[in-house]
Amino acid sequence: MSGRLDNKSYEKRGSYLHYKDYVGSVEFSEEDAVFHGKIVGIKALITFEGDSVRAITEDFHQAVDEYLEFCTENGKEPEKPFKGSFNVRIGTELHRKAALAASARGMSLNALVEDAIRQAV
Repeated sequence: MSGRLDNKSYEKRGSYLHYKDYVGSVEFSEEDAVFHGKIVGIKALITFEGDSVRAITEDFHQAVDEYLEFCTENGKEPEKPFKGSFNVRIGTELHRKAALAASARGMSLNALVEDAIRQAV
């Protein structure tokens, strides 16, 4: 495949864009005839759009660059997506069962959850 971006190569890559360790979601609005998305995995709301695969990719790259530049200019540490930790809210009964299952296997609850996620993805 060439380095050219077209709709076929976009479909093969899925619904995400990747740039400088940031991931952007991609959706399509049929009504507006535009691709749009936001950076995934950080609290800041950073959006981008374009009327073609090339346009949304360029706008995504520009949005990431502008975010990083803003952080530098304001002495703020940029958020890092997917730091490796997150909170999970589950019911008390499932929590109890998971903790007991982890204990019975001689592992931590975190290790049990990590194994379950690894199997699911």
